[in-house]
Amino acid sequence: MGLDRETPRPALVGRGDLLDHLERTLRDHGRAALTGPPGIGKTALVAAVARPEERRARGETVLWLAPEEEDRDIPGAGAAGLLDDVPEAAVRALPRPQRTAVAVARRETEAPAAGQDRVALRLAVAQVLRLIAAEGPVLLVVDNAQWLDPDSSALLRFALHKAPPAVRALAAERQHTSPLHAENLFGHTGPRVVPVPPLGADHIAALLADHELPARLAGRIRRASGGNPRLALAIGRSLAGARTFVHHADELPLGGEARAAARHMLAEVPAGAHPTLLLAALATRPTTTVLRRAGRASAEADLAAAQRAGLVTVGEDGAVAFTAAVVPAALAAEADWTERAACHAALAEAVGDPVQAVRHRALAADPRGAGAELAGELDRALEPCRRRGDHALAAELGLLAAERTPAGHSEEEVARLLGAAADAARAARPDLSKRAADAILARDVPPAARLSARLAILDTAFQGLTDLDETFSHALADAGDDPSMRAAVLVRLVWKQQLADGDSATARGTAEEAYRLALAAGDRETAVLAATARARISRALGEPEAGARTEEALTVWREGLPPALRNGPRLLAFRHALFDDRLTEAREGLLALLPELERLGTTEDLVAALRSLAEVEARQGQCAAALVHARRAVSIALEAGFSPGPLWYSAALAETAGGSFRRAADYARRSLRASQEEGDQVFVHCSLYALGRVQLAMGETALALETLDRIRDLPITALTTDPSVLRWHEELAEAYVAGGEPDKAAGLLAEVTPVARRLGRTTVLTALDRVHGQYLAATGDPDAGAELLRETADRFTAHGLPIEAGRTLLALARTERRRRRRAAAQAVLREAAGVFDRAGARPWARLAGGAPPRGGAGPFPGGPAESTGRLTEAERRLALLVGRGASNQEAAARLFLSVKTVEARLTRIYRKLGVRGRAQLAVVVRDE
Repeated sequence: MGLDRETPRPALVGRGDLLDHLERTLRDHGRAALTGPPGIGKTALVAAVARPEERRARGETVLWLAPEEEDRDIPGAGAAGLLDDVPEAAVRALPRPQRTAVAVARRETEAPAAGQDRVALRLAVAQVLRLIAAEGPVLLVVDNAQWLDPDSSALLRFALHKAPPAVRALAAERQHTSPLHAENLFGHTGPRVVPVPPLGADHIAALLADHELPARLAGRIRRASGGNPRLALAIGRSLAGARTFVHHADELPLGGEARAAARHMLAEVPAGAHPTLLLAALATRPTTTVLRRAGRASAEADLAAAQRAGLVTVGEDGAVAFTAAVVPAALAAEADWTERAACHAALAEAVGDPVQAVRHRALAADPRGAGAELAGELDRALEPCRRRGDHALAAELGLLAAERTPAGHSEEEVARLLGAAADAARAARPDLSKRAADAILARDVPPAARLSARLAILDTAFQGLTDLDETFSHALADAGDDPSMRAAVLVRLVWKQQLADGDSATARGTAEEAYRLALAAGDRETAVLAATARARISRALGEPEAGARTEEALTVWREGLPPALRNGPRLLAFRHALFDDRLTEAREGLLALLPELERLGTTEDLVAALRSLAEVEARQGQCAAALVHARRAVSIALEAGFSPGPLWYSAALAETAGGSFRRAADYARRSLRASQEEGDQVFVHCSLYALGRVQLAMGETALALETLDRIRDLPITALTTDPSVLRWHEELAEAYVAGGEPDKAAGLLAEVTPVARRLGRTTVLTALDRVHGQYLAATGDPDAGAELLRETADRFTAHGLPIEAGRTLLALARTERRRRRRAAAQAVLREAAGVFDRAGARPWARLAGGAPPRGGAGPFPGGPAESTGRLTEAERRLALLVGRGASNQEAAARLFLSVKTVEARLTRIYRKLGVRGRAQLAVVVRDE
């Protein structure tokens, strides 16, 4: 028997909603069965639901049965394990025949000559469950239900049929057993079957980050693992240190643990089915029809066996998909070249798409013996791929054409490799880009070709520019004195200097030089990119000519350049509209740009547009739309292998606006970790801002101060003058006020207000006025503070910033309490709740609707009932400490109490004030 009651945290990443669903199912139906493949996290979920120690503290009993594979063939093994876990008092209360049956089942005594009394044993188990249930609720857990022996399964079915409603049961088993053992176990009532779904790329990224593995690999590891957490970690560990991931048609660099896992999965399928699976692995879009045409008459039967083993799914149209890409990768890697070539030759005759047919013919041919005709066919197949937007396939075909170019045709070979590198960059496929670049750099080619290869590597590095100093150095050497080539390198170096180095001043000089060189060379495309970079940095540095420089970049772009120019000026113009809170202009422009980017643009620009749109909508109070666009951006970016730092930052903002403060904090922490991993100074700053902002909203003032104070020490902060570009000043100043340090708040306000006024940053000034109002209230002038806060809320409303207006109303409510105007405070809170409700700002609405004014002046919509209890002086001191961000441990140390005493007093405080947690307590007591 095996029992693992520890909850492996990794398996619970992304499982919050599923846990809630399980709890509801058990509460409402009493019977639930978790199903899923090995490694999906069933045991961890069961343990998270069961929580034996927590349930015992509440007077509940957890009975846990976890049979192992060998127990399946031992009659009564499961019953013995269960009876060994029941309280001894319940066994002693049984009649003698039933006690004897239990002793025999436990092997505590010899069975009588007539054998085990099965009826007595059944009655004993049923009676034990009734006796335990009479003392309190019972949860019976059966993990690995597929290994439960038939005798024990029948016994438990009988006992559960007789059990009172207080006995609930949860089973977990592999999904590919038939029929479900849980259905046999629970009898005619049947369980509610709850499949455990695979994790998405976002949660795989979080899982990898938790294990200090590169989150950037999340999309490809998600495909390789099929979203199975255990397999994903095995693959992540196999790829630790790797920065690229090879396409599934080639050999995957997966060894050790990951390869062993794939072999174990394949062992579940008869060996006779493996040739069919190899064919499916090598086909781009396998179907049962294609596999039959390729010579596998047994395709349906082979795939049915693989489907039972959880390796593939087969759609109604016969489309075949592997559940985890590591399986086809292992199949391809473990077949020799002759086997693979034969499969590709068969597939070339079987597929209907001429592009795929030529691809398979190329893969079937020995590169050394392939002629110019095959390479030419591959060249001709490129244009249809590009027309339909399949640049990844175009890159692969270009690589195949280069590899099959006859000896002595080096110029043609290099041209094909350069085309493949460009297609790979357009498809956001750094793996294919690097293959093409490595092939070019391994040859004796002119500097221009070497430079193109290095630029392809730089263009698919995205945020991960920290370790590319050597690549930039070689690229500048290749460029020499050629102004166009040198400008092309410098315009990319600007990104590294600003993102990775955090040096806006140096980046500005580099952008200026790139612009000058590109104009001198007549290279208008590079000139536009350099002008765009210059405008971006000019805005960050607070230069008055920033707007004119943005317009200059747009003017040069309009003069005949491609509409969907990568990193072009239109996206920058919409970002600047966001900074200025010209939100309607920004939103309408981004929405109009999306279809063009989806059709003609790069994946990088599409993600940037979606991310910007989410930020605009979050600020504008279109919270549901912000969440949709943020999640779409995260999904696309992780699948493409981008750094998740910027995406998780945008998701944190969207969640702060309309989702959940807890999820927002989680996204912000992930963004911080990923940005530090990539050396991205800009988004280290942004993620600290997002985290500090949500901590402040949740009432964790001490943590918010610690987080936001870190921003001041970042190099990028000192070199970013415009307070609308990288926001943080108003949040840190508010944290100073809330944390009892108003002098620091005043100093920061005095520092940033003149800059914001000089640059005309109206909404930044409005946010600073909100803090000034709180400062006045905290330093002895609540009347002036209240007047300023009311005026500020009205100005935010006029600017179309409802969440900021609602936040200001929350501050005003606290100030009204300071003035002992409880009725006015309640009215303002109701007003704030209405503002948040209309915007769909759910976490803010809960905050406003769940925290009545101190003293219990009466409930308001969405809030708890009024409490008439008054805090004692000791309770008031504790409430102030916790409301200002102290943890239970910190409060205990400050007040010379035990942590248990703090917890007990907090429970009384929550009840007296009618609040439900620390965040609501902070709203009530923050400014006391």
